[in-house]
Amino acid sequence: MSATVILGVIGSDAHAVGITILEQALSAAGFEVVNLGVQSSQSEFVSAAEAHEGDAVLVSSLYGHAEQDCRGFHETIEAADLDLLTYIGGNLSVGQEEFDRTRDRFREMGFDRVFDSETKPAEAIAALKADMNIAESEAERARLTS
Repeated sequence: MSATVILGVIGSDAHAVGITILEQALSAAGFEVVNLGVQSSQSEFVSAAEAHEGDAVLVSSLYGHAEQDCRGFHETIEAADLDLLTYIGGNLSVGQEEFDRTRDRFREMGFDRVFDSETKPAEAIAALKADMNIAESEAERARLTS
């Protein structure tokens, strides 16, 4: 598989544990991973996608301010004339809002998939493979779900 994923934590968020775990899981699943690290700007995601011919962008945010950090993100991607899958996950909003409302809001912003902070890496990997039409072997499915 030669799918390239751009991964990072957007905005002022400095939480790195989740993307480190996700980077390892994505690499083990056969993806090429470009990890931007924490406190990445929208333009850094776009530049990395251009430079590495990215297929997908995975945005992480745990400090609850993802909506403000992601405003205009898809317009930035479109302006660069990129065709990318865009996923976002983590603790995306502050407070006790139902996740369904959060998911709907980020889908309206243009994200293809929206995950909560309890999502396992295997779920995101399975979604990526499904969205990219990458077939999984039975052995791989068993390994990812165990």
